[in-house]
Amino acid sequence: MRDEKKSGCRVCGAGLPPASRGRPPLYCSRSCQARAYRARRNPPPPAAVPAPATAPPSRRRHIAEAVWRIAAARGLDAASMREIAAEAGVSLRVVQYHFDSKHDLLVTALGMLHEENERHARARAAALRDPADPRALLRLILEEFLPLDDQRRTALRVFAAYYARSLTDPRLAEVFLHGTRPVERLVAGVIAQVPGRRTGAAAGPAAEAEAEADLLVSGVTGLGMDVLHGRRTLAGVRRTLDYHLDRILTGPADA
Repeated sequence: MRDEKKSGCRVCGAGLPPASRGRPPLYCSRSCQARAYRARRNPPPPAAVPAPATAPPSRRRHIAEAVWRIAAARGLDAASMREIAAEAGVSLRVVQYHFDSKHDLLVTALGMLHEENERHARARAAALRDPADPRALLRLILEEFLPLDDQRRTALRVFAAYYARSLTDPRLAEVFLHGTRPVERLVAGVIAQVPGRRTGAAAGPAAEAEAEADLLVSGVTGLGMDVLHGRRTLAGVRRTLDYHLDRILTGPADA
């Protein structure tokens, strides 16, 4: 069998001359030998591997998603490093390789969840029929705090778990509690720019818009949690939200 494999030139397949001494020849001529050497020195580029249609999530993202599932189902107290590794289907060493500490993992998972929610919210905003309609825009922003689908329902449960943990974990509270209150500022900005809105006399339009935004965001957050607990229905919460949007966007009636 060994002789059959070496019976032809490795380049052109022609018959080989008989070996005079030493190792048997591999090439039929010096020309074929030179061609073989050139091929070894300049190999053809590797064939391009087609990229998958959907790139697989990163390992860090995969582990963060395990944190979300545990937090949503059992709370953050159940999210030990070993439990997270088991939920993610990886070893504890893999989790420790990608994250310096449990605090680092929890903070990173929270940041990734914020990015996920923002991506979904932007997609829903892009689907608005009239992005310039302040009522539709305010409703879209505020409905992100309602469990209208599986994604938002899970996110609300995860945020509730983080909030409970932040009450006793000052380091986590520093990350979880936004001192700048970006959602309230966004809502206040939309309210303040509504043309022709009648406002109260005392505080002025800007201060009134900020106060209304504080009430709206805090209120809808609590209402969303009530829906999760089954105390309220989505239909009832939407009626309440519509009532306050009507009141805010039209302002008090003339005396």
